[in-house]
Amino acid sequence: MTTSSIDSIIEDFELLDNWDDRYRYLIELGRKLPPFPEEQRGDATKVQGCASQVWLVSRTTTGGEGPRLSFVGDSDAHIVRGLIAILLALYSDRAAGDILATDPGAVFARIGLKDHLTPQRSNGLRSMVERIRADALQALATSVN
Repeated sequence: MTTSSIDSIIEDFELLDNWDDRYRYLIELGRKLPPFPEEQRGDATKVQGCASQVWLVSRTTTGGEGPRLSFVGDSDAHIVRGLIAILLALYSDRAAGDILATDPGAVFARIGLKDHLTPQRSNGLRSMVERIRADALQALATSVN
């Protein structure tokens, strides 16, 4: 199973007229996430600040343009798994500098999620983005040393 590209996710959201369909699509994106390793479900990988259980693991590789990060994630909540799928499409397998330069708010505003998430989910989403950005900063700091 391959994850969807962020461009195809945005296009699919724009084709859906009502929010019931968009939420169903979001849940479907979450169902397509690759299985999350059971041994990775722990305090070290848990994202703090999320009302749901959320785990996020990054892997860093080094290439010509510096460190690249790839991510896997999971949640015990269907809609949150969909949000993770969107974040993975947006950030995974990208250079650390590109991750830091990407504005997730613009993507979520474009697909309308920004206005249709509960405050708790918005806070959780922000916590996931902060974790991804922190991992990118750490990868950059480590590559300089």
